[in-house]
Amino acid sequence: MYRTLLISILAAVAVSIPAAATGSSKVTLTGVVGPGFNISLKNADGSNVTHLDPGTYDISVTDNAIDHNFHLRGTGVDQRTDIEGMGTSTWTLTFADGTYTFVCDAHPVQMRGTFTVGNVPPPPPPQTVGKLSGKVTTMAITLKTSSGAKVRSLKQGKFRVTVSDTSKTQNFHLSGPGLNRKTGVAGKAKATWTLTLKPGKYTYRSDKSRKLRGSFTVKASSS
Repeated sequence: MYRTLLISILAAVAVSIPAAATGSSKVTLTGVVGPGFNISLKNADGSNVTHLDPGTYDISVTDNAIDHNFHLRGTGVDQRTDIEGMGTSTWTLTFADGTYTFVCDAHPVQMRGTFTVGNVPPPPPPQTVGKLSGKVTTMAITLKTSSGAKVRSLKQGKFRVTVSDTSKTQNFHLSGPGLNRKTGVAGKAKATWTLTLKPGKYTYRSDKSRKLRGSFTVKASSS
């Protein structure tokens, strides 16, 4: 009777033990560098690591070359093998939200890879570049938008200004907040300037004639 009761108690205790306590819940990833210009980080199923959930992972790294290494870095992580050494290393690392990079420090351009973890904000949209065209002749000076309209008001930002100076006695001089660009007076010229225009008033003129001048304003972008 007592033996039967003891067996029943032991069985109940065994059932009540959580499964996670009987083994590790960490996922193992596999990193390889070399031979040759090869570097990779793979999931357990052999697919390339492109995105992971935040958490703790075991990483087995095999370094197959004495002229390469495996260097993994990102938020809270900076781990590497030696360039001169070879062999297998095992790291236990915790990844947080962000982008991680693995490279060979000796060949960071040819041998590199990246992956993201958790919620990563999208990259900012590329900054648009406005196009303006400036022209100065013996008798006139103009600054126009890409549609051919005279520039009167712009929103702050980046602009590519193409200048055509067709006079040997005048020049094209653009100035404003933090900006002072001009062509030479003695000679014809063509120039392309990539400029960041800040809020404020700008003028374009010839330094040799008060009659050849114009102005426009740059307004702050609405948030």
